[in-house]
Amino acid sequence: MSSNDGTLARNTFLTVLALVVLRLVAAAWTPLTFDEAYYWMWSKHLAGGYYDHPPAVAYVIRAGTMILGDTELGVRLVSILLALPMSLAVYRAAAILFGGSRVAASATILLNVTLMAAVGTLIVTPDAPLLVASSFVLFFLAKVLETGRGAWWLAVGVAVGAALLSKYTALFFGPAILIWLVAVPKMRRWLISPWPYLGGLVALAVFAPVIVWNADHQWVSFLKQFGRARIENFRPAFIGELIPTQFAFATPLVFILGVMGLHALIWRNAGAFAARMLVNTMFWTIVAYFIWHSLHARVEANWFAPVYPALAISAAVAAHLVRWDRYRQRLADFCLSWASPAGIALFALLIVQANTGVFTGYRRDATVRSVGVGWRELASEIEAVRLRTGATCVLAPDYGTTGWLAFYLPKGTCVVQPTQRIRWVNMPEPAPALLSGKLLFVDEARPRARTDPRENFADVERVAELKRMRGPLVIETYGLDLLAGPKGSVLDRSPPPELD
Repeated sequence: MSSNDGTLARNTFLTVLALVVLRLVAAAWTPLTFDEAYYWMWSKHLAGGYYDHPPAVAYVIRAGTMILGDTELGVRLVSILLALPMSLAVYRAAAILFGGSRVAASATILLNVTLMAAVGTLIVTPDAPLLVASSFVLFFLAKVLETGRGAWWLAVGVAVGAALLSKYTALFFGPAILIWLVAVPKMRRWLISPWPYLGGLVALAVFAPVIVWNADHQWVSFLKQFGRARIENFRPAFIGELIPTQFAFATPLVFILGVMGLHALIWRNAGAFAARMLVNTMFWTIVAYFIWHSLHARVEANWFAPVYPALAISAAVAAHLVRWDRYRQRLADFCLSWASPAGIALFALLIVQANTGVFTGYRRDATVRSVGVGWRELASEIEAVRLRTGATCVLAPDYGTTGWLAFYLPKGTCVVQPTQRIRWVNMPEPAPALLSGKLLFVDEARPRARTDPRENFADVERVAELKRMRGPLVIETYGLDLLAGPKGSVLDRSPPPELD
């Protein structure tokens, strides 16, 4: 490595470190989303699997709270720090595949300034560890290409297994790798080598706890997630959402560079054929499935997390390795120069907006319901009502409210979702004595649903209505009902729809 390459690598590391510090500050300030609170509850009862997803997100949260306790920063700590090894993997992958420290440095920084990486590692969901594992899948496959050594397939297996422990989307790495091996003549020799198959066995071994958990629970998580792939009625309008959401999550300038790079990797000789095919298969295999999925259901923007390492490398290729015409070269140069400041500014504006609402004049926006702004104050008021009424347990109608209540109410407070018990199958049920007294039901003040748990009680008394606020904005009004005289079991143990 030349002195210039060493300086560039060091500056890249310092830039990524500064971005990580910025996320840590934002994490300490920003209340948990309802999904994070839900996954935090998972982390208190670790298992091989859960109803919604594999367990990696729970282990990531548990590691952070063991260091910093049950705080917002504790929940998010390890997820944010994982951006450091993620960045190293992308840097090395880009350097191997496209032979240059400039491409490697740009790919690393461009990935880190996307909202997918910045917000996606700050807000802890299964996509956070998946993004990190996906970076290592790409890196280890690059090592297979660079060295020709079969042992690197075992590392690929570990990375794919870790990705599978994060989210079932990682299953698409299998066909992506197969397409790459078939499409690149010099890689076809691996098809008759034992090493890729040994790597597959390693991935299966890492993923085995999820299989065992599903086998013990009637395969419910597999049925829930894999059932989404089935198209029962076409609603192609969702396709129109794919590009705008990724334009935002990648940030506009990185998105433009990424699209230019993907075009170059297909239609121009930007790099060796094997390297171009690897990036293409890692990107397009998963994207093709999401296009299929969008024919009948919405594809959430964060689901594209595993393709972002390939997208960032494509963007760096467009910036450094392609000879564009005059207009496109100016566009590429502009995007590269301003992608980082624009991405950092968008991240900062989003965090300030989510916490204060100042940029919309304190009106509603897309973040207002999912981020738990106002919950700490609301929980204090709910606890005062619980103490005043003598309720022994707090009930909530959905997993999000249950998670927020459990996180923000005093530690040890009995909090239960009486329905959808499959979500809590890894947790011990409350002691019967806690459910036999007065119960406080917390829900948005709205007309009752047909399956409202309050219908199961003889006595229902509205004891308070409390508001969750963000500045002067009322986000939600919650009705607090005191329940007594259950007509049957407080907990509804009906099977989930997947097992009905």
